Amino acid sequence: MRIGKVLLKNNVMLAPMAGVGDVGFRSVCRMLGAGLSFTEMVSAKGLLYKNAKTERLLATSPHEEPCAVQLFGSEPEVLAEACRDGRLSKFSIIDINMGCPVPKVFGNGEGCALMGDIRLAEKIISACVKVAGRPVTVKLRKGIDEASANAVEFARMCEGAGAAMVTVHGRLRTQMYRGKSDWQVIANVVKAVNIPVIANGDVFSREDAISLMEKTGAAGVMVARGALGNPFIFSQITGQQQPFTLRQAIAAHTRIFSEYTGERLACLNMRKHLLWYLGGVRGGKAYKAKAAKVSSLWEIYSMLDEVFGDG
Repeated sequence: MRIGKVLLKNNVMLAPMAGVGDVGFRSVCRMLGAGLSFTEMVSAKGLLYKNAKTERLLATSPHEEPCAVQLFGSEPEVLAEACRDGRLSKFSIIDINMGCPVPKVFGNGEGCALMGDIRLAEKIISACVKVAGRPVTVKLRKGIDEASANAVEFARMCEGAGAAMVTVHGRLRTQMYRGKSDWQVIANVVKAVNIPVIANGDVFSREDAISLMEKTGAAGVMVARGALGNPFIFSQITGQQQPFTLRQAIAAHTRIFSEYTGERLACLNMRKHLLWYLGGVRGGKAYKAKAAKVSSLWEIYSMLDEVFGDG
């Protein structure tokens, strides 16, 4: 699949997920077949203010080539300045979040709130495209609510403003992550624009991915919650041979993440991932309490020995 001049090995992508899509998790998903991954949401303003937490989100590993950075904000000049920032030079694609539904982001006029101000959204995309020097893509939703479900109109605007691709999550902002994703609205967007449309929402298996592609005509699929605890979903969808076991995947996730952030932050983050990973393992639930409290890499690796055996 091609996005602008960027060639991907396939059309199955790992969604940007705040608080979840760390460099270790993304790397494992890429090794297991994901054709593209995105950083967690990066505040354009935080980037320009050189916020330490924001800068940590920019960590990438060699396994992630090519990789996309996802920016969010509501001021065209700030987002454009972020696109010029040399710290983003390693990213092949810049994605603009116009779909995040969480109150803190939405309440600041960012994320999905921009779907309610299509002119401002257009200015943001145009300003970024003008200076980015690489493909600019947009992630959006069906709309804010049922009365203003404007994904088709919004996607047309994105194309006109120069976006190289749009990803459509088939839920309204008011739904958050509840209910069913509306695959028909994604199909309507596909028919309305001439740029690649990536379908997002309710992909938890190879069968889901195939069905979503068939029913929408999308150029690719994006997997979000379906990858939590199961990065092997990418091998299953793409047909790629799985290069390692679940134990090895967890270990690689832990090791790579700790290399970029240090032991303390890696352990804090791995607590939630371990709950997902072990939830599907026979006997793994017995380790949930321990997983939620790990504070050293040794504890994590020791737990893996206990769960999977020390062989």
